[in-house]
Amino acid sequence: MAEGIEFGNGMVVTPDNTTLIVAESFGRRLSAFDIAADGGLSGRRVWADGIGPDGITIDAEGAIWTSSDSMQSDCVRIREGGEVLDRFELDRSPFACMLGGPDRSTLYVMAAEWHPEDPFGDRRTGQVLAIDAPSPGVGWP
Repeated sequence: MAEGIEFGNGMVVTPDNTTLIVAESFGRRLSAFDIAADGGLSGRRVWADGIGPDGITIDAEGAIWTSSDSMQSDCVRIREGGEVLDRFELDRSPFACMLGGPDRSTLYVMAAEWHPEDPFGDRRTGQVLAIDAPSPGVGWP
């Protein structure tokens, strides 16, 4: 359906089912595609550039939550075009996030210390963090 994705690492579909947004970790961008009635993709474009997205979720205001960069320990809320609306500093690297809870207004973040020289060592640093979000989750997943 799409070629040249640079390490796809998360996807969301907008609530109106017309746009697929893909996190490209190695491409340092979020890419968007139009979704046709038959599920085909077209109209590839950069949704936000200059970030290192790792796992994404979308909120009711159309903003994307993701990590900002593999060298940062934060989770950011980004508007189309790349404007950072909110930032949560963490004490370890975020690897995935999802808006959930009873009203989908809790941002759950999977985070762990990242040691690229020994990524699968014996460290047990993983955490699930819960943060109050300013806008509830929507769309798929």
